[in-house]
Amino acid sequence: MPPKTPASDATYFLGFDGGGTKTDCVLADASGRVLARGSAGPSNPLRTGYARAWFSLSDAGDSVLSRQKIHAGDIAGIYAGLGGAGRAGAARRVAMFFEGAYPNASVRVTTDLEIALEAAFGQGEGIILLAGTGSAAFGRDASGRTSRAGGRGPWFSDEGSAFDIGRRAFRAVTLAEERRGPGTELSKRILTWHDVPTWDSLGEQIVKNPDAVFPKTFPLVAELADAGDAVAKDILATAAASLVELGVSVMNDLGWRDREIPLAKVGGAYARSKYFDASIDAELKKAIPRARIVPVEISPAEAAACTAARLNGAKGNAA
Repeated sequence: MPPKTPASDATYFLGFDGGGTKTDCVLADASGRVLARGSAGPSNPLRTGYARAWFSLSDAGDSVLSRQKIHAGDIAGIYAGLGGAGRAGAARRVAMFFEGAYPNASVRVTTDLEIALEAAFGQGEGIILLAGTGSAAFGRDASGRTSRAGGRGPWFSDEGSAFDIGRRAFRAVTLAEERRGPGTELSKRILTWHDVPTWDSLGEQIVKNPDAVFPKTFPLVAELADAGDAVAKDILATAAASLVELGVSVMNDLGWRDREIPLAKVGGAYARSKYFDASIDAELKKAIPRARIVPVEISPAEAAACTAARLNGAKGNAA
């Protein structure tokens, strides 16, 4: 759609990065300068429901508007990358929410993978290996063709994610208690970690909202693996191999087996455990030996805000 006219002479843009754990929002001006940052709860509509996603998006947006003392009508463009928005119906429902809340804004809703790719490579080629609440690999070649693996939800995808690692931790504790698996410090720590008195209480939480339990368990696994717990280390080693397999799938689909591959690691599961990071690097060296690790200099939400400015014809320094 053509750009709409903002309510004031100033022109502002919002970028959103929403997933299963939190939502980040960045407010930028027409030059691409970041003016404010904010965050709120999860906004993957397929995991949290649309009502909670809308509340999180509203809270994150309101927080940056209030800091700059501007109003929703001052926003000229919005670019939102959300988990779950790969489905056209979900993206359209979220776009309709933004169009109602920000009446002068041109709106684009896409997946969190696309804005993470923007943050890492701008409009260039490369592969991202995303590991957060969920996981996926996403790549784009020089012609603009894209490829994706993973990121299809926790029940049959998202290998190597915080959710997957947390679920594996619970299975390991169960096997240890039933004497079908090795003992682990996880058994001693997991109830205290979740601040519950019994397994029954924790089980009720899992049934009610597994996203509030399994990803939260990942930092405990990371801590114990770095302390030398063999079971925690095995969980993270398996997760690392599974995560890298996603990158291999994208590499092969793009036909990049025999060339240098720009690759970026994106998401909250990185830099939480020296053992996990080292395991991922070791798996990459084996499976994608010509990977060139590219540091991500800006956040996906910032890249989204700059892209919103670029799409609206502003002169921002788009990511």
